[in-house]
Amino acid sequence: MTMRLTRQTNHAIRMLMYCAVNPGKLSRVGDIAAAYSLSELFLFKILQPLVMAGLVETVRGRNGGIRLAKPAEQITLRAVVEVTEESFALAECFETGATDCPLIDSCALNAALHRALDAFLGVLGNYTIADLSSQTSVMRHRLGLAEVA
Repeated sequence: MTMRLTRQTNHAIRMLMYCAVNPGKLSRVGDIAAAYSLSELFLFKILQPLVMAGLVETVRGRNGGIRLAKPAEQITLRAVVEVTEESFALAECFETGATDCPLIDSCALNAALHRALDAFLGVLGNYTIADLSSQTSVMRHRLGLAEVA
């Protein structure tokens, strides 16, 4: 079994990290896409759920862009994952009505998987975008935002 986050989640986290190391300024999606060698159209698709969840805000206009909607210290990885992942079904029995297993209501496997998912999300709740962006000067340099001092 492979537990893997989607590309959407991975790129959303990267977008938030970019904004975190570019404080006080608007970040353009095109610049973020170029910095990570990603598709600009794909980043625009990811942007909408982040805005709706209150993690990112947009400023329209010629000099517009995006920025974090709240401090990076307040944006947990769990919040990002919950916004960007479509399903947390680790097994067929997690999906309502998706199985005809007679043990569905009393299955130890189902209980164990739920505990594992809770632990996974709990750990992600302990990390923030600020934690991932703590090496600001190095990250700014590698993302093409500024030279390392």
